[in-house]
Amino acid sequence: MARFRLKSCIGFIALPLLVLIITLVLKAFFPEDSPSQRSGEVKVNLRPTASQNQWGYNKKSEQTKMNDHAQSDTEAELESILRKFPPPNYYLHAFYYVWYGNPRFDGKYIHWDHPQLPHWDAKVAQEYPQGRHKPPDDIGANYYPSLGPYSSRDPSVLEAHMQQLRTAAIGVIAVSWYPPSTKDDNGEQIDDIMPSLLAVAHKYHIKVAFHIEPYKGRDEFNMFTNVKYIIEKYGEHPAFFRYRTNAGKLLPLFYVYDSYLMNSEQWAKLLKHTDSSSIRDTPYDGIFIALLVEEKHKREILTAGFDGFYTYFATNGFTYGSTQRNWVSIKAFCDDNDLIFIPSVGPGYIDTSVRPWNFKNTRNRINGKYYETSLSAALESRPDFISITSFNEWHEGTQIETAVPKTGQSVYLDYLPNKPTIYLEITRKWAAIFGGERRRWQD
Repeated sequence: MARFRLKSCIGFIALPLLVLIITLVLKAFFPEDSPSQRSGEVKVNLRPTASQNQWGYNKKSEQTKMNDHAQSDTEAELESILRKFPPPNYYLHAFYYVWYGNPRFDGKYIHWDHPQLPHWDAKVAQEYPQGRHKPPDDIGANYYPSLGPYSSRDPSVLEAHMQQLRTAAIGVIAVSWYPPSTKDDNGEQIDDIMPSLLAVAHKYHIKVAFHIEPYKGRDEFNMFTNVKYIIEKYGEHPAFFRYRTNAGKLLPLFYVYDSYLMNSEQWAKLLKHTDSSSIRDTPYDGIFIALLVEEKHKREILTAGFDGFYTYFATNGFTYGSTQRNWVSIKAFCDDNDLIFIPSVGPGYIDTSVRPWNFKNTRNRINGKYYETSLSAALESRPDFISITSFNEWHEGTQIETAVPKTGQSVYLDYLPNKPTIYLEITRKWAAIFGGERRRWQD
């Protein structure tokens, strides 16, 4: 019996030792974190389903998690970028152009190859060059953009522009707009760019207003149709600019370029409450801002039923409206007649790349002094808004967008000895001053 118990004891000890040895050997071949070990731990659906890989790894679920993490990281990165910018001033508007194109995004250069326009006097025209510019080295501008001859359809360009606008504390861009199926003389249709532009603008907390160009055949009837189109297609977008009037209405604001091309009677049919075909008090009502060129236009604009004036041109003295010494009296007229006044300021003007005979209207930038003088004159009039001509109208040399020195077959101006961002920085400084003055005026 003792012998049996000893043997039994040895047997009971040997069996666990054998199991332990086998276990250690197996662990040596299959570490705890190996895929084979993990798949053996799956409690449900031991065979991979369509949404799982061979390790029981749920791709769809994990992909969703990865996308959520990526989106969260992107949003955090964007918020970090936005915190570096000054707050946008929604009373500071910049005229913005989306008519540029290049071969990569558009199959050809658009607007950068702008023709040299002939003088209206044939004898004078013979004294100046004619023909089209030939990008990328020869473009229709006196300055050269930091981004090169870009396409307005390039997402990276839109991102860069929004960052520059936020650097300048600009809150609203007034986009040069032509209705679908129409275009300017040197470009292509641009309405299809608007959804992308609105999306990127919203990302950077910038608002978008429409600067309605004098498209072919513009009249009071198709203006109603086109405003209706804009509001129905874009009016619900969070980046679509609206302004609350003194009457408490929240309405979109439209700049109307070359409004004087239609007479007061035509505009009154659209803009006066008394006309049966009026846009007023309809879902498509808005704040309509006319271009003030000549002094007589003040009364005509008032009679037409517009809500205010803007002056657009960055050339001091070029028109009555763009002459800065007139702005205080223009604002007084607006105050007397319950109109909005929006003076337009600019860093300078030069368009001899596209109008080689127009040197008399050149306004030298004087390293930013011209721009600061314009901004100071605008504030002196105590305006409702200030508009900037322009963010990127390169043909007329009014851009505040960054430019770089460029050498080659064409001779370009540049911002030296200042940085490429000099005009963004000046804008940011005056945006803060304007904001402070507005608060003081309201006290």
